[in-house]
Amino acid sequence: MRKACNIWPFLARLWLMVAVMVCAAAYGGQPVLAQTPAPAASEQKIDQLIKLLDDPEVRALLNKSATAPASPTTDAAVDMSAATFNDWGSKIRQHLRDIGQAVPRVSSEFMRAGGTIAAEINGHGPFAVFVLFLTLVMIGFGAEWLFHRIASRSRARAAAKQVDGVSVKPLHRAGHHLFAVLAPLLAFGLASLGLFLAMTWPPLLNAIMLPLLLGVIACRFVIRIARVLLLGPPSADGADEAAGIIPFDRTASDFWYKRVFWLASILFAGWAFAGVMVALNVAPPVRGVVVYALGLGLLLVGIETVWNRPAAIARPQGRGVMEWALTAYLCLLWALWVAGMIVILWLGIYALVLPGLLKTTTAAVRNAFAAKRDTPDGGNPVLEVLVERGARAGIIALAVAWLAFLVNKRSSMFTGAAMTDRLIQGVLAGAIILLVADILWQIAKAVINRAIERARVATGDDAYKARNARLLTLLPLLRTVLAIVIGLIAVMMVLSGLGVQIGPLIAGAGIFGVAIGFGSQALVKDVISGVFYMMDDAFRVGEYIQAGSYKGTVESFSIRSVKLRHHRGPIFTVPFGELGAIENMSRDWVIDKFTISVGYSTDINKVRKMVKGVGAALLADEEFGPYIIETVKMKGVEQFGDYGINLSFSMMTKPGYQTMIRRRAYMMIREVFVQNGVVFASPTVQVASNDPSAAAAAAATMKAAMEQKKLAEGGGGEGA
Repeated sequence: MRKACNIWPFLARLWLMVAVMVCAAAYGGQPVLAQTPAPAASEQKIDQLIKLLDDPEVRALLNKSATAPASPTTDAAVDMSAATFNDWGSKIRQHLRDIGQAVPRVSSEFMRAGGTIAAEINGHGPFAVFVLFLTLVMIGFGAEWLFHRIASRSRARAAAKQVDGVSVKPLHRAGHHLFAVLAPLLAFGLASLGLFLAMTWPPLLNAIMLPLLLGVIACRFVIRIARVLLLGPPSADGADEAAGIIPFDRTASDFWYKRVFWLASILFAGWAFAGVMVALNVAPPVRGVVVYALGLGLLLVGIETVWNRPAAIARPQGRGVMEWALTAYLCLLWALWVAGMIVILWLGIYALVLPGLLKTTTAAVRNAFAAKRDTPDGGNPVLEVLVERGARAGIIALAVAWLAFLVNKRSSMFTGAAMTDRLIQGVLAGAIILLVADILWQIAKAVINRAIERARVATGDDAYKARNARLLTLLPLLRTVLAIVIGLIAVMMVLSGLGVQIGPLIAGAGIFGVAIGFGSQALVKDVISGVFYMMDDAFRVGEYIQAGSYKGTVESFSIRSVKLRHHRGPIFTVPFGELGAIENMSRDWVIDKFTISVGYSTDINKVRKMVKGVGAALLADEEFGPYIIETVKMKGVEQFGDYGINLSFSMMTKPGYQTMIRRRAYMMIREVFVQNGVVFASPTVQVASNDPSAAAAAAATMKAAMEQKKLAEGGGGEGA
């Protein structure tokens, strides 16, 4: 069973943001700040005003006034002085005063709305409208039930596949289930809303019924999407583990699904009711009172969610501090909403919702692609990045666009219209540029990382291994260069969109670069030398090279240097400019030569035959044979030495294995020489005198000669 996750950053924040957005949109049709209370008017005057507003000439005049260009004085920035803040505070107080004064008018406004319905819809009252709405909803449910009956066979086949043990990937299963839950909803919408739109109704009935039907459809849509994300398709075996896309256990999924249900029900009920009040010309302050009252329901559900969420239940001892803080924060957001401080409200909502929402979106996408990632092909990293980053980009873009719309609508609260327009356009363009840059970088990084992983584990012939080694050398460098290039271009474009003149920045950077170039010629030399080494394919990661006094295995490299691991352990960081000529000892093949001295009485042809047998034995050896290209063979007499004949031997092996194979050849040659009576050359001295001192001198001479030979052989071995 998957562990319960702290999913407050996902659903509680998401639905709180959506709740306030929709309710604010429902109240957004009227000015958010205070309206000056108008004197009481009779119903006759109100009817006259409504008829005047319906007059085409009056509407044309109003539209012309609304679209007239602003006065040039509005382009000037308003000084954010104490007077501005005082004016802002006065508007907030007036707004709250209007809301308070509208509370006693709620009942009278609804009675007047009922009279309007009866007057406009052929004498039918609100009850008749409710009956019509209920009838359309029942017709929609009937169409949905019929669709379920028709699609029952396909569901039976899908269930049979699961019973037969056919592997269904989570993403495909979620897609099938998404279609299964949304297609009936489409039938519901076509039957109810489509039937209503296909018939002719009085204008007021149209304006009342459309918000109600759309609210029902939107509410059911959100609930069904939440079921797919949290619960997934119903489990036949009653497993405790949820099958949704978001990686929660069954307890957490059930908890959040129920909260989504209540939040969506209250939210869209308020949205639909606000639309009905707009259609009935209910006074804006009265609409505000009703909407804020419905918002209290959202606040209560949010507070209950904070205290009973799985993360809070899991820590009963430390429960309280975080919950009280979140409760106070939610109450503050509701107070900001009631006060009409919409921009500040949304900034607070973003600070609460966006981090957790983005984190949970990433976890959900990765969980959806987890099964593909475990397959031999490893899935498609580009598709995964596009889905993950695309979802994140969509969330951020929607949040920025909505905030920009609110700021633009209330620009007079902050600054002049021209400055606000430039700021909004710059922020929107900058957000889009950064999102596109992030998606491009994530795609490039995913493709490069996948290529590196495949190059590390791939097997094949020598040419294929060489290609993979070159990829392991170049791809990390390419990844770094792409990150720098994409980042610089994105920053320059964002600054340009915000109105910053990047021409002087580029010119200044050029002058600064020239000044730095004179003082860092060695750095420039290292970078350029590294580029040419890479173009020439002089070395790759994992190869053993020697350059001047440095030698070792290439472990990694940066833009200006390479790291060499010596065979005794030390690591050298060598700038490219100091490498010079490269001696690569790990390419293609290696020819190893060595000499052996035998006595002058040795039969050379016999030795050749014996070495030929040693070479055949080496080829047949399972440990050494795969690394031998041409086995050891005797080339002939190299020279006549002081104490014997020097015979030359050679062999061709794969790079890095010549020392191991040569040592094995030495051992086998010695064994076969001993078996066949071949004597290795050694210094000998014959003394004909019986003088003890002469014998001692001869022995000392022979010892000195042997030590000199050992020193020579030892020095030659280390040099090799």
